[in-house]
Amino acid sequence: MESFLGIDEAAKRTGLTAHTLRYYERIRLIAPVPRAPGGQRRYAASDIAWIEFLLRLRTTNMPIGKMLAFAELRSAGDSTVPERRRMLETHLADVLAEIEAMRQAAQALEAKITHYRTLEQSLALHPTIDEGANDERTLSTRVGKITGNRRRGR
Repeated sequence: MESFLGIDEAAKRTGLTAHTLRYYERIRLIAPVPRAPGGQRRYAASDIAWIEFLLRLRTTNMPIGKMLAFAELRSAGDSTVPERRRMLETHLADVLAEIEAMRQAAQALEAKITHYRTLEQSLALHPTIDEGANDERTLSTRVGKITGNRRRGR
């Protein structure tokens, strides 16, 4: 016999609030949840699995409008499988492009961190040169003085 979760248990399991679960049901992102005789929602394992998939889509920054379109196609049945697959393929391409952009941004951050470590090491070797200054332009000038590469006007 399948066990069902009340809204509080479903919220705890999914990490969403009860309010968000009711909102998702109201806007038809999730199908109407069956109710117990007293009117309490009863979430089946399949409901939880669908909500967990929606959370993955949300994690990948899929707009709620696209999530709604996907949910509509899903509720329309198996005839929409090719369209759902294409939709996910397009979204995956967007996600992979965003991952690549983030990878490039991370590389730029790593390069800047390396730059600052080099500055710190140079300053530690020559601590008496202009110790009061601390902005990046002054630090670059200080390193230039130390290494003989003066930059003017930066």
